[in-house]
Amino acid sequence: MKTENLSHKEALEKMKEMVDNIKVAILLSDLKTVPIGANPMNTKKIEENGNIWFLSSLNSNHYTNILADIRVQLLYSHPEKMQFISIYGKAYIYTDKSILEELYSKKDDEWFDGINDVEMIAIKIVPASIYYWDREHNKFIELLKNLVENKSLKEDNSGDKTKGKIDL
Repeated sequence: MKTENLSHKEALEKMKEMVDNIKVAILLSDLKTVPIGANPMNTKKIEENGNIWFLSSLNSNHYTNILADIRVQLLYSHPEKMQFISIYGKAYIYTDKSILEELYSKKDDEWFDGINDVEMIAIKIVPASIYYWDREHNKFIELLKNLVENKSLKEDNSGDKTKGKIDL
């Protein structure tokens, strides 16, 4: 069995590359309820540390869901390239004007009443574990596992599939 281990830096670079190429995520919230809340979201920014930012509204279902439970999942899909990434983490809501101004672009006028829309919020996702599937290399890779809780790199040689595991 082949195991691929990515360093913290390599893992973040791979995640950022995939998210930059795909841009639109499905944000899953209220993970304990069926059906799960699912909303398409346009990625606004990816920080060097892997945090992912979105703009949204105080009137959205996912805003209410996040207030009740900060655990969320992001799903990105590029079917033509057979690339998929799943990011589990915690969501935090921001209303700070400087953050909203940094994330806002003219394209957002379609969703908001300008930069001064009082309903606009920013959502920051802090990844805890990340998995991706890449047909080019015929691999399932676990990029970041327990990003916040565990900072040690470990190999996982269990199972029959080619995969990578990183515990950070």
